[in-house]
This record gives sequence, structure tokens and C-alpha cells, in this order.
Amino acid sequence: MRAGLVQLNVGDDPAVNLPVTVDLVRRAAAGGAGFVLTPECTNALSGNRAHQRSVLRHEADDPTLATLRDEAAQAGIWLLIGSLGLLTHDADGRFANRSFLIGPGGDIAARYDKIHMFDVNVSETEIYRESAGYRPGASAVLADAGFARIGMTVCYDLRFPHLYRRLAQGGAQILTVPAAFNHITGAAHWEVLLRARAIETGCFVLAPAQTGYHAETGGKGRRTHGHSLAIAPWGEVRADGGTEPGITLVDLDLTEVEAARARVPSLSHDREFAGP
Repeated sequence: MRAGLVQLNVGDDPAVNLPVTVDLVRRAAAGGAGFVLTPECTNALSGNRAHQRSVLRHEADDPTLATLRDEAAQAGIWLLIGSLGLLTHDADGRFANRSFLIGPGGDIAARYDKIHMFDVNVSETEIYRESAGYRPGASAVLADAGFARIGMTVCYDLRFPHLYRRLAQGGAQILTVPAAFNHITGAAHWEVLLRARAIETGCFVLAPAQTGYHAETGGKGRRTHGHSLAIAPWGEVRADGGTEPGITLVDLDLTEVEAARARVPSLSHDREFAGP
């Protein structure tokens, strides 16, 4: 199976972002990718909650989702929409940060709402409170795509290894980590954490990313790290998308999953222990 990682530099207007995304998805499919992945916040990236309420839509009405479902069907590919910001009917008005796995017929094969919210103080000027605008999900998702079993995660989930272990022990062969990773934490932690998750689980880890400076209405904008990565089950980097928007193609041989797990079968070595 050939995978295509789509690296984006979205702004805060979904209508402007969508044609760029469609073009890159088509290019990935034309390059032979049967599994194409886009990053977190594929439709828009913004910290301005009022602006988000004006441009985001409910799942049933979201044009990015509808268009990308059509693209998957026309190309006959599996498509991971890394995540979309979506309106919900929650009483507190918070949004959903939802990842979608789309089948080659355009159907929604699986949905995953990001569990862990990015509430951090990276520096005095880089402060994030994702939970103020987005409500966290509560369920891990393992999807059967036919060619592989896929464990779906999003961005900040990467720092919670127990989630990935559960997915791998449940049968995941590929772990997806679409992200809009902060440029400061990305430079320090992105690659090493992705490689660790692959090594710990014996899975392929596919991580399509946002990159560069993202301007936003009524805000200071933000920077993301880029470097979409494909990591093999033994932990080596198979592909790095660098810092420019575009596509990265990588061939996956799923026999490597069982080979890595046979060499170090740690997924079956859990033991109960006392403390702390």
C-alpha cells in the first residue's frame, strides 16, 4: 500500500483552504497513493472563537467533509481527513475536533473525536487552551480499512502512550497522528515522540502535519512545525515532508509490523505491579 501524506498551511477560511486541499489529495492519488491523509484542522485553523462560530458547520452541513468524501469516491482511495473543526449541539457551545476515515466509496468508515486537549503554556507568548473552545472525545477508535487496521488519534494525543498501546493491543497496524503541532514543541519533541510510539507498538505511524505561519482574523496567528512523518514499526523515519506544503509518498509493507513485534514482543509482556 502506498500512502500519501498531505502537508497544509491553512488559514481561517474553509472556503479558501478547500481547493488547495483537494488539489493535493488529487496529486497524492495520481502518485499512486491508495491511502491519503490530511492534517489536523484541515478545514481551518483559528483561535478566534467568534470567527470559528461564523465559519464552522455541523458535520451534516460541512462542505469540506462533503467535498473530500466525493474526492475519495472519484479516486477510489481511502482518505483520512486528519480532523475538522465542527459545530456541535453541546449546551456549552464548544466545537468538536473530529477525524474521519473515508472509504473508497465515499462512505464514512470511522469517526474519532480528539481525546486530549492542548491546554499548555509553551512560553509567555505561546499559551493555548484548546478545551475552552473544543470538547474532548471519550472513546478510542480502531477502524478496519481492509488493507490494515487503523488506530486513529490527533496531535496532542501523541503525549499519552497508553492510548497507543491500547490501540496496538487491540489490533492496530497503522497509527494515524494528524497534527497542527506547535513550532516550539515540534522542534523539540515531534520526531522523537512519533518514533517512540512506533517502537513501543510495532506499528507504522503516519503523521500528516500543518506547516508554517497561519494568519487568523482578529488574532496574532500561529506557527506550526511541519515535517509530516512516516515512521516504520522498528522506529526508522521512512519519509519527512519538510516545511513546505505538498505531498509525501511512502510505501508500506505491513509484514514489517509482525516482524518488529516478533523481535521485541513487548505488547504481550504487561505485568501488574503495585504502587506508586
